[in-house]
Amino acid sequence: MATVTVRDETATGRAIDQWPLSGLPGRISARELVRLRVREEVARFNAGRADVFRGLVRPTDAEATLNGYRVGRGRRLDWERQADAACDAFARNGFMLLVGDRQVEDLDEEIDLLADPEVAFVRLVPLVGG
Repeated sequence: MATVTVRDETATGRAIDQWPLSGLPGRISARELVRLRVREEVARFNAGRADVFRGLVRPTDAEATLNGYRVGRGRRLDWERQADAACDAFARNGFMLLVGDRQVEDLDEEIDLLADPEVAFVRLVPLVGG
């Protein structure tokens, strides 16, 4: 089993947040890694009962804030819906996935987490007019 450090970064490489994700297999597809990351962040949000979600993708009917997405107080998020949205966002270049020093280009790509225990998610902001 592997433990990785998951880090959210800006496009300039500045770390926004990071946390360990443990109990992972040594080899995993990028898709499954994204889904497990989202499952963990949704579980933390649902357990904490906060009204601001600091996750990879915006929940449906949530308002963007400076540090996350405001959802209705007491609202529980569905991790599978969020994970599907994250996979769709990856396909639309909504974020990049960096493992070690390389960019993952395909969600079906297999990742060796024992060799590269650092994973960065870089959210990309669409250009105005583009």
